[in-house]
Amino acid sequence: MLQSAYISIISGASLWGLIALFFKFLTACGFSPLQIVALRVLFAAVLMTAVIFKIDPKLLKIRWRDSWLFIGTGIFSLVFFNYCYFRSIESSSISIAVLLLYTAPVFVMLLSIFLFREKFTRCKMLALLSTFCGCTFITGIFSSKMTLTLEAFGFGLASGIGYALYSIFSKLALRRYNTLTITAYTFYFAAIAALPMAEPLQLFTLLADLRALIGAIAIALICTVAPYLLYTRGLQDVDAGQASILATLEPLIAAAIGIFIFGESLTTAKILGMILILSSIFILNTAKNNVK
Repeated sequence: MLQSAYISIISGASLWGLIALFFKFLTACGFSPLQIVALRVLFAAVLMTAVIFKIDPKLLKIRWRDSWLFIGTGIFSLVFFNYCYFRSIESSSISIAVLLLYTAPVFVMLLSIFLFREKFTRCKMLALLSTFCGCTFITGIFSSKMTLTLEAFGFGLASGIGYALYSIFSKLALRRYNTLTITAYTFYFAAIAALPMAEPLQLFTLLADLRALIGAIAIALICTVAPYLLYTRGLQDVDAGQASILATLEPLIAAAIGIFIFGESLTTAKILGMILILSSIFILNTAKNNVK
């Protein structure tokens, strides 16, 4: 049972790591970053609805006065962080963009201190320093010249903040709703926000190309719905701390795709930055386990 849970979590993280591959494909089909975000959440919403109808249609019931929670998870988090993440890939590289995205746990920690009155411990301070040092290595501050533009770095960190906001809003939503309900309504609100801004006429014109349509369905199914369901299944038998550590396979796979498929450079500074940022996740989870 435990081995099956590990396989589910690792499989889910691996599929998340493929997002950049589909982003590159859809970009080549003519879609803009915002249009790709819209496609991802729109098709994911349809697929997730089908899954919930099969499991339990009652999970789609919510109190509309709680909509602000899903505005938070769907618009302030999912749409915002996906757009910034894709812009970061455009401005820099897959490996750097995904590492900056994984500064999210540190932002969750900082936001939780102010919003949920969580303590700022030595482990959390160490995680913050580790992330900061990792970012400085990635940007090339310690070398003779900057290897990352301010735009790319800004979008990368913004994606981490947006990613972190999902944990904050979903933590509040979990007090009342099932995880499947939260995920479905996250996609609904994200689609409602993203579609009008994504030049829908052009978007649906581009979808007339069968390759583009297959790519859109694939990024929603392979990189959104399937990994979420696999990860959630694994959480039934593995605690959240262990699961999040196993999920760090995602940035490693994304970085490997950038290096081996798209020929991105791998410097000593990037390797050090990767180690430091990923180490901060292990440090934060160690702190959580010690509290337990």
